[in-house]
Amino acid sequence: MIACFSFNTLDVLPARTFHTTSRPSFTSQEALLFLQKCVSFKQMKQIHARIVRNSLHQDDVLVTKLIELCSSYGELDYATLLFQQIENPSTFAWNLLIRAYTVNDCSRRAILLYNLMICRSVNVDKFTFPFVMKACLACCCVEKAKEVYGLAVKTGFCRDVYLNNVLMDLYLKCGVLDDGLKVFDKMRVKTIVSWTTIIAGLVYNGRMDLAQEMFDKMPMRNVVSWTAMINGYAKSETPEKAFELFMEMQRDDVVPNEYTLVSLLMACAQLGSLKLGQWVHEYAIKNGFEIGIFLGTALIDMYSKCGSLKYAKRVFENMENKSAATYNAMITSFGVHGRGEEALSIFEEMERMNVKPNAITFTGILCACLQIDNIEKGRKYFYYMIDHYRIRPTFEHYACLFEMYLRASKLPDPKSSDFTLL
Repeated sequence: MIACFSFNTLDVLPARTFHTTSRPSFTSQEALLFLQKCVSFKQMKQIHARIVRNSLHQDDVLVTKLIELCSSYGELDYATLLFQQIENPSTFAWNLLIRAYTVNDCSRRAILLYNLMICRSVNVDKFTFPFVMKACLACCCVEKAKEVYGLAVKTGFCRDVYLNNVLMDLYLKCGVLDDGLKVFDKMRVKTIVSWTTIIAGLVYNGRMDLAQEMFDKMPMRNVVSWTAMINGYAKSETPEKAFELFMEMQRDDVVPNEYTLVSLLMACAQLGSLKLGQWVHEYAIKNGFEIGIFLGTALIDMYSKCGSLKYAKRVFENMENKSAATYNAMITSFGVHGRGEEALSIFEEMERMNVKPNAITFTGILCACLQIDNIEKGRKYFYYMIDHYRIRPTFEHYACLFEMYLRASKLPDPKSSDFTLL
C-alpha cells in the first residue's frame, strides 16, 4: 500500500503567499472568459497574475479552470501550487488534480494524492474512484485498486456502472482474468461499454474462445465491439476469421470505421494476401475514407509484408501528412526488401520535415546499414542516435551493430567504445 504523505513528498514548488489589492478591477466572469480563450501556458500565467492582483485567487471556478489548463499543458508543478493556495479544496478540486496526474503519466503521484485526500477525511464522490483506478491501471497496482474499490463499497459507490467498467478493464489489462470476469458477472446493469470492455480484455489476453462466447451473447453490438473482435482475429492464428466477421458485420448493416479497416489490413499482412489487401484499400477509397496517418501507415505496412514495395511507396508518396510511425514503416519496408540506401534517404527526408525519430526508427536505419554492409554508416547512425537524439540503445540496436561486425568478420578493438557498448 502507498502510504499517506505531505505535499513536500510530491517534490512540487513551495507554497507562497500572494499579496493582493483590496479592490478588483475586473470580475471573475471576465477572468474566466480570458482563461477560456487562453492558448498557451505563458498566457495562462499572465492571466493568473492578474487574478491574484485582483484578489480572485480563492475563486473555486477560476482555480479549477487554472488547474485544468495546467493539466492540458503538462505543467503539474504549477497545478499543485495552485491547489496548495486553496484554503479548503473541494472534492471536485481534489479529483481534478488526481486526474491531472493520471493523464500526464504521473500515476503514482495521483495515488499519493488520493491517500492524502483520505487521510484528511475529504468526502469522495463517484468521480474520485475511476480517476484513482486509472492511475492504478497505469502502474498495474492491482492490490491498491482492490483497496480503492473496497472504499467504494463502503461509501456506497460500488454499483456505479462506469466504476465497474474501469475496474474490469484494470483486471483484464493486468492479466487477472478471473477477477475481471467476476466483476462482469456481478454487474446488475451491463451497458454496451461493459460488454465491449470484457470482449476487448479477453482479446487482449488472447482468449478468442471466451471473447467469441461473450460476443455471441451481446444483446446489442456497435462498431467498437465488432472491431474489437475483428482485431483479435487479425492477430490470432486464424486471421481469415477477421474477414468472415467483417462480412457478418456488413450483413448487420454496421458501418465500419478506420480502426476496423486497419484491423483488416493487419489480417491481410498475416495472411500475406496482396489481393485481399488491395480489396480493403479499394473499399476504403470507395467509401470515402481519408488515407490519413493511421490508415496510410497500415497500408504501407500491409503492402510491404505482402511483397509489394511499389504500392507501399505509392501510398507513402501520396500521403499529405506523415508521422514518425509512417516514416518508420517506409524505412522498415525498404530495409526488409534489401533497399538500404533508399531507407536512409527516407530518414533524411524525415529529418528535413522535422519529424522526430524514435528508437524504432533507428532499428530500421541500422538494419538498412546491415543490408548494404556499411559498418561505418551503421556506427555513425548508432552514435548519432545516442548523442543527438538522446535515445538509449535497445537490444535490437546492439544486435544490428554486432551483426555488422560479424558479417565483416571484424570485431571491434577491445579498447574502443564500440567494444564497451557491445
